[in-house]
Amino acid sequence: MKILDIPQSGKQGTFVSVQSRYGQYRRRYAVPRKSPSPAQTRTRATFGRVRALWRTLTEDQRAAWMTGNQDTSSEPRLGKSGRLPGYLLFMKVNATLACQDLEPALTPTDRPSFDVNPVAELVITNTDGAIDLKLSVPSAPATDILVLGTHPRSPGVTFAKHFTILGRLPAAEAGYSNITKLFVDRYGAPPPGTRVFIRTRQVSNGWEDFPIQTTPIVPKP
Repeated sequence: MKILDIPQSGKQGTFVSVQSRYGQYRRRYAVPRKSPSPAQTRTRATFGRVRALWRTLTEDQRAAWMTGNQDTSSEPRLGKSGRLPGYLLFMKVNATLACQDLEPALTPTDRPSFDVNPVAELVITNTDGAIDLKLSVPSAPATDILVLGTHPRSPGVTFAKHFTILGRLPAAEAGYSNITKLFVDRYGAPPPGTRVFIRTRQVSNGWEDFPIQTTPIVPKP
């Protein structure tokens, strides 16, 4: 339920406070009962490997991560953010590298300066029931790009969160990158009339830029 109270976020007792774009909400904490999805299992396994890798670093390597986070802040929470601890920076960088199937970084990587994301709108076609999802890519990307998505939504929905990494952007052909398999492998074929939310994010050296979003509606045959 929506509440009027001092700004708060997190679990307290049997309730969880959440800040949303509509205000502050409080709900009763519920223990998840469903088994984790294959994507959740892979993500947890990745974090487990990265966490175990941190314990194998030398003292000098850990110290380098501690001093290499001067310009890296946490995501704002209740209007506040702070310098990201070295351990969390290590987790952030190496989890991103793992999503790209790249070797882990044992010492801090250089933070890149990203160009404008070249990926444009998502184009969805429905040819006799065969649905294709293609991202317009007018120019060749300068870096790797990750594709993120959510499950298909009602056409009246204009906002989505909790995006899942679907995979790396496939190479473009004739100016378009086909992401049908990435999406269908995670969520199945989107039904006609539903809205699809896709975000793309440039990544380099384990660092990410701000995502851009595109959200068309699946046409009827």
